[in-house]
Amino acid sequence: MTDKSAGASGIPLKTWRTPLIVIVAGCAISLISFGPRSATGLFMQPISDANGWGRDVFALAFAVQNLLWGLGQPVAGAIADRFGTLRVLAGGALIYAAGLVLMAYSTTPLTFNLTVGVLIGFGLSGCSFNLVVAALGKLVPENRRSFAFGAGTAAGSFGQFLFAPLGAMLIASYGWAVALFAFAAAVLLILPFSIALATPPAQTAALPGSDVPQSLRHALAEAFAHRSYVLLVLGFFTCGFQLAFITAHLPAYLVDRGLSVQVGGWVIATIGLFNIVGSLAAGWAGNRMPKRYILAFLYFARALSIAIFISVPLSTTSALLFAVSTGLTWLSTVPPTSGLVALMFGTRWLAMLFGFAFFSHQVGGFLGVWLGGLAFEMTGSYDLVWMLSIAFGIASAIINLPIVEKPVNRQAPQPVPARVTQ
Repeated sequence: MTDKSAGASGIPLKTWRTPLIVIVAGCAISLISFGPRSATGLFMQPISDANGWGRDVFALAFAVQNLLWGLGQPVAGAIADRFGTLRVLAGGALIYAAGLVLMAYSTTPLTFNLTVGVLIGFGLSGCSFNLVVAALGKLVPENRRSFAFGAGTAAGSFGQFLFAPLGAMLIASYGWAVALFAFAAAVLLILPFSIALATPPAQTAALPGSDVPQSLRHALAEAFAHRSYVLLVLGFFTCGFQLAFITAHLPAYLVDRGLSVQVGGWVIATIGLFNIVGSLAAGWAGNRMPKRYILAFLYFARALSIAIFISVPLSTTSALLFAVSTGLTWLSTVPPTSGLVALMFGTRWLAMLFGFAFFSHQVGGFLGVWLGGLAFEMTGSYDLVWMLSIAFGIASAIINLPIVEKPVNRQAPQPVPARVTQ
């Protein structure tokens, strides 16, 4: 039995899967999947000390995770678009949980890269907020889409708020291995919630004037020939660079400067808490003003926040104020970015096309984390990467301004003229 309403792609929803239930389930998955990953920086020092590693080893594994998360995202998105979301979410959760458990037993750089980098990276590509956002775009009516994107993103930030202090407490009380096992158990809770976000396989949308559905190849060619999509993808690189660097290295940076690990946990948690406000605000604003202006403002504000943070004397107060300002712009770029992709190309291939934008994000993340560790080992300082974060933020603010916010101009196929016989 189905109700009379359908999602944004015309997908009929079973009676119990109201838009509210779909949004709540999507928020729960975002919260659970992003929480453990956002607390990764808390494990850098204890794991490195336990294994006698420099920070470059941990940083490289975390960088590989970011890269493979991004590399796997368009693939996972294409599979979800073609065969449905449920299997991808469930499979990603199982791989993610396995990576967290095996991380505790990784005592060499190679095995650490395989667990933290490969397993968790590919696991995240299948069950993180990227797939959630795409599923919400398909299942939630268009007039609620921007709010749903904001809510799903905000929920990931609430996971950061919950898991960062929880991780710090578990590490201090029971050790980092137990903390990883607890995180793995939490990730398995994604499995029941993913049922509400199930989409049927092979939902197709025909090109204008044709009964032929748009193919994956045509969708990719159309997107990468579209100047505004390319600008959006390039700008998203900066978001990944800044976020991954801060997530992985800020707790250690604060400890190096004399603050406690607990302060580091609360700073990461505060970023997550205030990004709830920022993400909801970005989702609300996305229905009321041009999304390119929202993105330009967010990138510039984040660059300004970093510049002020590294220029003033460090204290618990300044660190928390930086967390507040950073949190307001943290993942707030996701609702307008995903909203622009849906506006330009529709929702048929939304998971895949947003996945390619996210791949750019994760290439930035790879470089942010890796360069952070490399710069510290070579110079004993993070100054170079802080400066790059500021420069990239200003560049992305400028890049997003020329984006044209309207659906792609698709020309209907022209009929082939009949051959005239003499």
